[in-house]
Amino acid sequence: MSYNNFEEYNIKVTDSVKSQYQKIITDLGENAEREGLLKTPERAAKAMQFLTQGYEQNASEILKSAMFAEDYNEMVIVKDIELYSLCEHHLLPFFGKAHIAYIPDGHIVGLSKLPRVVDVFARRLQVQERLTHDILECINNTLKPQGVAVVIEASHMCMMMRGVQKQNSVTTTSGFRGQFEKIETRNEFLKLISSDLG
Repeated sequence: MSYNNFEEYNIKVTDSVKSQYQKIITDLGENAEREGLLKTPERAAKAMQFLTQGYEQNASEILKSAMFAEDYNEMVIVKDIELYSLCEHHLLPFFGKAHIAYIPDGHIVGLSKLPRVVDVFARRLQVQERLTHDILECINNTLKPQGVAVVIEASHMCMMMRGVQKQNSVTTTSGFRGQFEKIETRNEFLKLISSDLG
């Protein structure tokens, strides 16, 4: 399965999800036929297909498409990668930033591919813990570097809009493999992602 930009919608899926949204709107006590809601079920169906397009994409193939042999063995960091995902428990968004580092072992990868890997896994029904793990394992297993580190900081609408309603809470998850399991390497990474080098 190769990487493709998501530009077309499956008509069968759109029609099926659209009908479900029509029922949900009606069941909630609204009039699905009023002007403001008339096209909402189709828009929502297409939005959900876009927000879950990661199921149709292969993150490993994205990395493989831009791997290059290179004799560089120092830390490479891409930080502040925006991410948007859907919590699988309430289908509400969570959003934030991912910070990724790896230490090459004979191969580097095009820098734009790391944010694309984040998007592939974020555009699925997720929990932040698994999202962190999925990104980490994909990079580790595909690139086979000396080490990989992933930190995600995110705000969850399921905590902000409902439940405990804590608007300023941020959840941080992390994962480390290889050289980043050593405290000094991990600390260097954490220091660099928390500093403003500009």
